[in-house]
Amino acid sequence: MGWIGLITAAVLRSRSAQIATLVLVLIGAASAWPVYEFGEQAYDRVLSMTDEDGQAWLDEHQHRGEQLIYFFYALAALSVIAILVPIKWPKTSGPLVIGTILLGVIVLGMSGYIAYAGGKIRHKEFRTEPPPKKLTSSPG
Repeated sequence: MGWIGLITAAVLRSRSAQIATLVLVLIGAASAWPVYEFGEQAYDRVLSMTDEDGQAWLDEHQHRGEQLIYFFYALAALSVIAILVPIKWPKTSGPLVIGTILLGVIVLGMSGYIAYAGGKIRHKEFRTEPPPKKLTSSPG
């Protein structure tokens, strides 16, 4: 919702609306951290409640989250920068807001990518394709 509001605020060129919606984007992006942490803690419990295919999807979901969490942190950091930097340099507001919107689109897509695997863990009715192959670590 913050991302949609930020687009509207950018079109309207309302700095106060931009700040309000940047705060919403910041909260949304920063909330990825507790989701990630609590998800890690729940791994064993969820693993015990699912079948073999669900276990493969759980591992895929975890792998995707581990690989992409840093983009959520980058969006949170960019939101803070887009709030604070224009206080000293007002002309940076537009480019920073546009950058936040663009990174927000990328992170939104990544959210769907992570959730896609997560939705298949315990919901057999969503499994329209074979489970992912087990991830193997390279020797070394």
